[in-house]
Amino acid sequence: MHVELRKAGEGRKFYLAHSYRRGKKIVKLRIYLGANLSPDEIVEKKHLAESTLRYRVDASAAMSDPFETALSKGELEELKTLEAKGELAIKHLSEEDWRNFTEAFTYDTNAIEGSTILREEVGDILERGKWPDKPKGDISETYGVAKAIEHVRKTKEHISLPLLLELHRIVFLNSKPYAGKFRARGVEVVVADAYGNILHRGAPSTQVRKLLKRLVEWYGKNKKRYPPLVLAAVVHNQFENIHPFQDGNGRVGRLLLNNILLKHGLPPLNIELRNRHEYYAALQAYEHKHDIRPTIQLMLKEYRALKKLLKR
Repeated sequence: MHVELRKAGEGRKFYLAHSYRRGKKIVKLRIYLGANLSPDEIVEKKHLAESTLRYRVDASAAMSDPFETALSKGELEELKTLEAKGELAIKHLSEEDWRNFTEAFTYDTNAIEGSTILREEVGDILERGKWPDKPKGDISETYGVAKAIEHVRKTKEHISLPLLLELHRIVFLNSKPYAGKFRARGVEVVVADAYGNILHRGAPSTQVRKLLKRLVEWYGKNKKRYPPLVLAAVVHNQFENIHPFQDGNGRVGRLLLNNILLKHGLPPLNIELRNRHEYYAALQAYEHKHDIRPTIQLMLKEYRALKKLLKR
């Protein structure tokens, strides 16, 4: 890290800068320190800014893996075999199938995030307009998730920034004031356990849009190269790493995963509440080891559960 000086008219502006290599490119990140600073002020502000810049460098490097590291031929064959074992034979879902799936997905995806709505109450809310004595936000998000599922059924978009914003808006329209908006500058995300150990850091707020655009570009270049489950797993996990929203990233990420599966002719899947810990472990394996196999294995497990659900 070093201090850069830029002249602006009669004044002087100072930045803390750091360059690093990402693939074949040299990337430079900067933090503005101030204008017309004295030597002592430069030392003080540099010291304060170093940890912030180091965090941005680490986060940016962590986000780059799916775009720089291609799967080997052997790995692709292995994943194609895993897909085959999943018995993904469901070609067309009836409207009754979609109702069953929508209720199950709405319950589980909200319950994973702490919703108080019970499984049997979801049907009462969606089908009969019968509201339980529960927080209005939980009821609103029950409607929101169901509407978002309908949206991914109809949209022709695979992934885009407007699609992400629209899914977030639909789910949280009546429960969060920032529905349909990415994290504002300065709003950072740190997920910690009960002991204060940091489990996950979202991308710096200043890089959210740039990283999402890179994710969209990666998908566009690789959507015919990788099997659908690989595409869905990478996009979902990478989206969760970026954590672009102040809240609601899990629900939007699981909707996005299903949107990609549907666009490739595969049925949707539901991450069940009972598999929550396995789901979190798969996300951790991807974030820390760049390993998508646990996610693929969980997706196949949930497909088998889906077949049983739709046979009721």
